Amino acid sequence: MIRTGKLALVIGVFLLSACASTGGQRKAPVQVDLHKIVQELPEAQLLDVWIEQFEPGVLPKKEKNALGLSTEIRQAEARYIPIHLRGVMEKTGYWGAVRVVPQNTEGAEILVSGLILNSNGADLELKISAEDASGRVWFRKTYSGEVDPKIYDNLAPRMDAFQMVYRLIANDLVKFRNQLSDQERIAIRQFADVRFAADMAPDTFAGHLRQNEKGRYNLERLPAVNDPAFQRVQIIRERDYMLIDTLNGHYDNFYLDMSNPYMEWRKAQSVEAAALREVKRKANTRMLLGAAAILGAIAIEAMGSRSTRASTGTLRDVMVLGGAVAVKSGIDIRSQGGIHTAAIEELGYSFTSEAQPLVVEVDGEIHTLTGSAEAQYKQWRALMREIYTSETGFDTLFTEPVSR
Repeated sequence: MIRTGKLALVIGVFLLSACASTGGQRKAPVQVDLHKIVQELPEAQLLDVWIEQFEPGVLPKKEKNALGLSTEIRQAEARYIPIHLRGVMEKTGYWGAVRVVPQNTEGAEILVSGLILNSNGADLELKISAEDASGRVWFRKTYSGEVDPKIYDNLAPRMDAFQMVYRLIANDLVKFRNQLSDQERIAIRQFADVRFAADMAPDTFAGHLRQNEKGRYNLERLPAVNDPAFQRVQIIRERDYMLIDTLNGHYDNFYLDMSNPYMEWRKAQSVEAAALREVKRKANTRMLLGAAAILGAIAIEAMGSRSTRASTGTLRDVMVLGGAVAVKSGIDIRSQGGIHTAAIEELGYSFTSEAQPLVVEVDGEIHTLTGSAEAQYKQWRALMREIYTSETGFDTLFTEPVSR
């Protein structure tokens, strides 16, 4: 009897700790102040920033099935999040033009790229890297935040539930930028111009740069100011800025169209995820209780004498029966999670159906940009190359055919 009592006590302690581990409160959002300039900076001190479309990341199959997350949503978020980060960075006043660009776009003075590690409405985790045109890595960091679903009821316009995450990223960029000297800023611009030229005309300008084993670039020589080839590439660069600015206008439209449905999706996603967590908590608790009751009955059977087993037979049978019922009850409650998962999936499909490519106009002609952001940018670039070639007759820099 003493052994049985001790066993019951151990099981009770185990249950309390196990049940406690299945719950947990959501952390309150951290307040982060954005670092802003106190007076306007001279143009020479402003560096342009390009933010690449983020990597959507790989959704773990278990998480995807449990929470109804969608690959399509992640792809839309990979566009949406950089646009919002751009807006936060612009508010600091420390930068020149801040643009969102497709991946692998050559010519940035400062390049910010990111990977979405987790995003489910209640949690956001981003892996961010920043480097300048010389190949110098500013930082590679992971930023994360979690919010209570109630935050979505009181969001101010153009604010994000995870505003603190964006501000932390923007503040780190400002911190590193403020460590640069004027000479370093000038060098970064030179690296950016030559790298763009080498990308456009590798046969002519690739020899101006040398990259070491650590990814850093060295300028072997600068193009002459009156070099006709470099002057024409500079014309292309100006057109490329116009191209990217036009693309950013359509990113802005996408962002504005997505803001309300995305906020509602996040809100519903966080509520549904919280409900799903509660269902799992209750299911786990009931199943733990049921399993413990069955184990207790087995322990009584194994540890007692013949007379003890006889005297406790009824108790043992009740524990086994009650434990089985509790386990089944837990399974039934867990199956209700499918309802919440289906609701989240429906919200996800509704969201992605609104994130469609836009029709754009170039020099009076209508073109439909399709596919990913990278594919859209390639189509834009092909159009600009064709226009440049037709206007100047200078086509020796380009070898890619323009498809129609």
